[in-house]
Amino acid sequence: MRFLPVSLNALLVELADLDQTLALLASLQRDPLAGVEELVPAARTILVQFRPSATGVVELVRAIAARDLSHRVQRDATLVEIPVHYDGEDLAEVAQILGITPEELVRRHTGSTYSVAFVGFAPGFAYLSGGHESLDVPRRATPRTRIPAGAVALAGRFSGVYPQASPGGWQIIGTTPLAMWDIDRDVPALLQPGFEVRFVDIATLSVAASVQLERALDRKHAKSAAPVAANVPALEVAAPGLLTLLQDLGRPGQAGQGVSASGALDRGACRTANRLVGNPSDAACLETVNGGLRLVSRGDTVVAVTGADALLALTNAAGARWNVPRYQAVALADGDQLSIGEPAAGTRCYVAARGGFDVAPVLGSRSTDTLAHVGPPALAAGDRLALLPVARGAVVGDAELPPQDLPGVHEDVVLDVVPGPRSDWFTPDALELLARQRWRVTPQSNRVGLRLAGEEPLARAITEELPSEGTPTGAIQVPPSGQPVLFLADHPLTGGYPVIACVAPHHLDRAGQIPVNAWVRFNPIRSFEAITCP
Repeated sequence: MRFLPVSLNALLVELADLDQTLALLASLQRDPLAGVEELVPAARTILVQFRPSATGVVELVRAIAARDLSHRVQRDATLVEIPVHYDGEDLAEVAQILGITPEELVRRHTGSTYSVAFVGFAPGFAYLSGGHESLDVPRRATPRTRIPAGAVALAGRFSGVYPQASPGGWQIIGTTPLAMWDIDRDVPALLQPGFEVRFVDIATLSVAASVQLERALDRKHAKSAAPVAANVPALEVAAPGLLTLLQDLGRPGQAGQGVSASGALDRGACRTANRLVGNPSDAACLETVNGGLRLVSRGDTVVAVTGADALLALTNAAGARWNVPRYQAVALADGDQLSIGEPAAGTRCYVAARGGFDVAPVLGSRSTDTLAHVGPPALAAGDRLALLPVARGAVVGDAELPPQDLPGVHEDVVLDVVPGPRSDWFTPDALELLARQRWRVTPQSNRVGLRLAGEEPLARAITEELPSEGTPTGAIQVPPSGQPVLFLADHPLTGGYPVIACVAPHHLDRAGQIPVNAWVRFNPIRSFEAITCP
């Protein structure tokens, strides 16, 4: 085994092959280590995320290195056939790279049986090993900002199917109408580790088989929202702003299904908003971006707004209007309207309501994961959010001072970073450039990550394909274009581009408040050192 530093609360275990990786994963799942919060397996690595207050790097490395990897994991014999329209926009280009015709590429892709090696990137995304030995293609130099749901793609020696529309750098060769992920199924992910998979060209199906497939796909799940009782206190959305989502502290521990933790980008602001109204710190808040959110109180409610430096205005039922403070509990009477203006610094505000929002959790959380499409949908005008009864003994908190160092567009935003597990894949000049150069946050940024642009790209010393491996929140991943992406809460669990550095955990909330067009500088707080087994 080889141990690589990732962040102040994560390390990467690198192994010889997939069999060793699965053997170590099975051992760590069977006999868990104290303080370990998440395990993200990949082709030859396992990302181990831990709680520094409960364990340390030395203790983890010693315990992991002692595990027996001689036992091979038994694989499941379930076979899943995936029908494919081979109409992908990269089909001809991939065939050209391989020196074959598109027809031969399809023949080779459908002529083998694959095995689900592991799941990651997004819920329901399975990395399929096996297949024809010639199907080994590089990822795209610049990942696409959007790949459609159902896209069948290749990267390295793996095949995969994108379960949701998402960014990605794999080569698209076709599409399938099958749903890889459906939260309404007993087991949401269609493909589980160990399953066998075979791709079928829809063009070769008989008429009868095509009709049968269409009938199967026409079965829809329909759920109607429960009505909100008229006498229950609620907040009604008069205007949702640019984007308003429900967010709590996320759903950690779901990596086995390919589900990332997600949750509030500024966790501190979310906790504070809940504390101010007397809620548990892990209750859900409304996370809104760049102002524009207007809420109307139905019944008497108590709210608090934290996060970005935005002007708050309250308009009562008679039309009188005045400003109210951030970081303080505010009582709203029936018909009062609370408006959040455009932030002067920061970008995300958090609204907590006393009692909490009466919204059903999904996989243990009320957070909305925008990459995975897990959780409640974004708020729309007319939505009415019922509030839960106030917990017995809950006390409204005292007003607090708003933060004075929120990031803005008029000064450089400095983020502490630690060298990532693949720092040695970059030239010494690139490592120096990462810290020296200013990086602009582009408009393509979102909850998945901040897409950054610098005058000079980061050059790699090693240009070969990197097998996909786990990536934590805060990872700074660098595609071949040399322009980095800083992963935020809705990032993919695994990625195939090297991670040059990671934002230190104490600056993740700050990263979640950086507005578009701001300039970022990275401040390394330690040098890269491979971890040796004591």
